[in-house]
Amino acid sequence: MDKFLVAAPPHSDEGTAPQLPRRHRWRRIAAELDGRIDARFRHRESRLLLDSFAEIGAFDHKYYMDGEQRCRTYVDRMISASNLHFHPSREGISAMEFDTKGIYLASVTFSGCLTVHDFETLYCSVYGPSSSLPDDSSNYLLHISNPVPLHAVRWNPGNQDELACTSSQIEKVFLFDIGYVSSTPTEVLQKGKSKFPALYSETRKGLTDVTFASDDKSRIFASGLDGAVYMWDRRQSKTHCLELVASPESQFNSVKLNMDNRTVFGASKSGTIHAWDLRGGRASAAFQSHNEVQQLLSVKISTLLGKITSLKEQSNIVSSPILSIDFNPSCSYQLAFHLDDGWSGVLNVNSLSVSHLHCPPPAWLDSMDLALQKHLSKPTWLPTSSIYAVGSSSNDGIYLLDFHPHTSSACHVDYNEETRCSEVQPAENKFVPLSQRVLSCAAHPLSHTIVAGTQFSSLLMLSQKYETIRNPE
Repeated sequence: MDKFLVAAPPHSDEGTAPQLPRRHRWRRIAAELDGRIDARFRHRESRLLLDSFAEIGAFDHKYYMDGEQRCRTYVDRMISASNLHFHPSREGISAMEFDTKGIYLASVTFSGCLTVHDFETLYCSVYGPSSSLPDDSSNYLLHISNPVPLHAVRWNPGNQDELACTSSQIEKVFLFDIGYVSSTPTEVLQKGKSKFPALYSETRKGLTDVTFASDDKSRIFASGLDGAVYMWDRRQSKTHCLELVASPESQFNSVKLNMDNRTVFGASKSGTIHAWDLRGGRASAAFQSHNEVQQLLSVKISTLLGKITSLKEQSNIVSSPILSIDFNPSCSYQLAFHLDDGWSGVLNVNSLSVSHLHCPPPAWLDSMDLALQKHLSKPTWLPTSSIYAVGSSSNDGIYLLDFHPHTSSACHVDYNEETRCSEVQPAENKFVPLSQRVLSCAAHPLSHTIVAGTQFSSLLMLSQKYETIRNPE
């Protein structure tokens, strides 16, 4: 076989050895061979996911009560349409959420309607045959019209048939079981007498948000406008058993628990995020009463933004109310926040610093109603891609923000534009135009589908477009 080999020409001492061309690493093949997808690969490929989103369907809120008369949400929509004027205080979808399995989608409106849809029914009505399209009056599993506006809805992770709703006008938590066809709540939790008289105020009543402990279906937390976060243990009483107190001036808009259910975070209208450690905080829990927990920390977002040199040089940073907070399901130390001026960002709870920030154009550039802007308060995380979906405050559409926990993220405060050229098609923020203004969003926990609630109380579905190819024969 030696006669078939061709000897390489000898290298001269004066010249240099020829350089072989560098081959790019096979990223996708490497991921398949390794049997795992690392964070950098997922971040690079998330660009394809962002480019694939588009509005594929819209569902109006045209439902009846008891099969006879239209619900309050539909009536308010008709009144606003006849007056050619939008009333943000009584119209629009205020909050929505999927259950942990992605089977049901719950939504509430400012008019007081609670609606539960079957996600598969909604999705199939977009791509199914025309005969499978459900009627507007029957494409839901549960529809209840309440006398008070609803501002928050949450599924119980320990009971897939139970959900909770709150209103910023009353101090009650309504619990509904979708297994019972009844407009009456199965249980009502009330705020009891406060141990702190300074919190009592006739003008600041109501619960703005609600959440469950994922490891205990009996514990429920709700944020109040009176400067406290309340906890109920349903095994003990229907009145609250714990008060997590901040300053009396604080009015909480949102409440969240971290992944291990040990720390409670509350966001206030003063632009501050407060945290309490349920194990006792700075003081030992052994020396505390069962219904007293010391505050662990509090950080003001405007103060942290002032530490970003590049932002401080370009903007006049002022304190803005925090409308919503939410933990990244794929990164436990990332706490996203959304401000009433349209800004969104990420608080690193380990370093207590703002790591990501998105500053869209102000709403007044397009002469937008500022009252509507204050309702843009319910963004959502995609389940696996560190992408944050938030409705635009100035256009009919939704932003898909790259909040990947690395400096290569387009929204990272230390992102370097010069390194962008060295990356192979890096992920970027994406704006998806829609047919209506978005107030709240919910992401399916298993599929890459987003459902957005609009100012006209409609549901918009965002996903990948599919086309049916027919055989010409």
